[in-house]
Amino acid sequence: MNLNQLLRYDLSLLICLHVLIEECNVTRTAQRLNLSQSAVSKNLAKLRAQFDDPLFNRTSRGLHPTPKAISLKAGLKNLLGHIEGLTVTDEFNPATSDRRFHLSLVESAYPLLLPRFLGEILDAAPSITLDTEAWGPHTFDAMARGDVDFGITGKDLNPADAMLTLMPPKGIIYEELYQDQQRVIVRKDHPILSADWNMDIYLKQRHVQVRCDGSDRWLLDYKLAERGLERDIAMYVPDFNSAASLCTHTDLVFTAPSHFAYSVAKQLDMMVLTLPEPLPPMAYTLFWHQSRQSDPGHHWLRELIISRCRHMTEIAAAEENR
Repeated sequence: MNLNQLLRYDLSLLICLHVLIEECNVTRTAQRLNLSQSAVSKNLAKLRAQFDDPLFNRTSRGLHPTPKAISLKAGLKNLLGHIEGLTVTDEFNPATSDRRFHLSLVESAYPLLLPRFLGEILDAAPSITLDTEAWGPHTFDAMARGDVDFGITGKDLNPADAMLTLMPPKGIIYEELYQDQQRVIVRKDHPILSADWNMDIYLKQRHVQVRCDGSDRWLLDYKLAERGLERDIAMYVPDFNSAASLCTHTDLVFTAPSHFAYSVAKQLDMMVLTLPEPLPPMAYTLFWHQSRQSDPGHHWLRELIISRCRHMTEIAAAEENR
């Protein structure tokens, strides 16, 4: 380790560079760091001298990072994450914390799960920020890098099924939050409502499919393929609400988790059908990386989410049977 070399670098400058790379904007960087714009500009000048690179070029859309700055992004994130880990105290006080937690969520988790714990989180920790984004194919990688604290998406309960749909990589820990079944949503005057409801009728329909986790297929499609069957997908869309809306004025059918199906059917005056042949249940699941396991703030938020969702499966089953 070359200590003399390390002493050349000011940690505050590296933090400034990290935020500049994220924001590509001097004004927003200054706001996040509680600095003046001139102070950020002076820091950038020092960084350019230290790295012997312009780091950013000015464009009509703001600052654009140079290849050198882009190459530093991942290393800076890891470095600052390790330093943060070294300085984390053994206690976390939600009442005074201004921490920002990053979450990646499947779309249906917003109306289903967040109302169970969001209010309590914001009451107990009035100054924290929850920064959410859509769950995607690279979410697990983002957790490993420290860019995402938690993720919530559906996971098939049968290990063999999970191998086909979603198997967490090494280092990812998970906890089941809520089990759900799939249902079929159609408009109120859809022709299939007057027909005998069976798998043959279901497969003859044209379907709208949400592209989840970057994939065009999910467990139902794999199960059908085992029998040499497949659905006729007429349209792929990026989100659940768009899929349901399209069914209100077409003969498209949409298969979705039951909680979302009943909720959106009530809003849009639609009908909900059970699948002709039921699938094994799936579970909305909370994921996090093992590197955050002993982080006090992470532990506080994790336990609150898990405890508030623990009895949802039984409650939902009772409501559906009323």
